[in-house]
Amino acid sequence: MTAVPYQKPGVPETHGLSAARCREAAWAVTPGGEPYGCRYRGAGAMNAALAAALGTRLPLLLYSLPGVRQVQDAAYSWVARNRGRFPGDTPYCRQQPEECR
Repeated sequence: MTAVPYQKPGVPETHGLSAARCREAAWAVTPGGEPYGCRYRGAGAMNAALAAALGTRLPLLLYSLPGVRQVQDAAYSWVARNRGRFPGDTPYCRQQPEECR
């Protein structure tokens, strides 16, 4: 698994996404498939990342259960709407301004 900042020029387009879509939610893109592999958005991306980190598809299987997806998507949406209120790391473009548009 490789985390890549969407603000870096060309990154969203490489995976068939736009910068606007990347600002809205996190994305996970798996290799393979045409043309971009499997793409997961929001809570699905978090489950895909957890699955990759753990080396098991269990998080994605749980996410596919009735009701689980809706609860996780709602929680992700709330966090995404309020992300500026949470403490965190310095944004990538503030750390690496020469690599951002």
